[in-house]
Amino acid sequence: MGTDDWLTSTRISYDTVAANYADQVRGAIAGHQYLRAALALFADSVRAAGGGPVADVGCGPGHVTAHLHELGLDAFGIDLSPGMIDVARRDHPGLRFDVGSMTDPNLPDASIAGLLAWQSLIHIPNEQALTVFRHFHRALRPGGPLQLLFHVGDGSQLKTEGYGGQPMKVHVYRRQPDQVSSWLRDTGFEVEAQMLLNPGEHASQALVFARRRLHA
Repeated sequence: MGTDDWLTSTRISYDTVAANYADQVRGAIAGHQYLRAALALFADSVRAAGGGPVADVGCGPGHVTAHLHELGLDAFGIDLSPGMIDVARRDHPGLRFDVGSMTDPNLPDASIAGLLAWQSLIHIPNEQALTVFRHFHRALRPGGPLQLLFHVGDGSQLKTEGYGGQPMKVHVYRRQPDQVSSWLRDTGFEVEAQMLLNPGEHASQALVFARRRLHA
């Protein structure tokens, strides 16, 4: 499947489920102490690196962007799905949300102080991962932190039904933290930590904490 094909399928799928997805994740951060702690650590890292604008890439309905804003960050969201962006703007007026793709984000070089991508890499095929991470590296300032959250496992599965029983057509990729960390190192990042949530379970997730190297 070409890049345009899977991007189109992903965009249409999330346009379809946007409202139901927003209802499902509303309050998810408040109920998960480790996710709150990870975001607090990210906010501290951004401030320690000098502060500035922060991109939440694959922001969905904007709940993570809003939480970062509550932590005092100048956060804005980017998502492939116009439907998700409409919901984000509705639910979080006053915050900035833009339609865009992590495969070619409209972010100037070294323009952001931090970048977060939670559960948005799960639809990126392996052959596109290095391209995405190179864009992340290009957009981040030297020393800027990067935080990723993704499903742990191996292989991919086609998801045909989503939130609220709505039809979807997206591949969901599960990956091992060591593989993601290797890709990050190959694209100019220093990996600082990995963290497993619900280790050993089917719903296991991983957090990877990294930052753009100060020097090439």
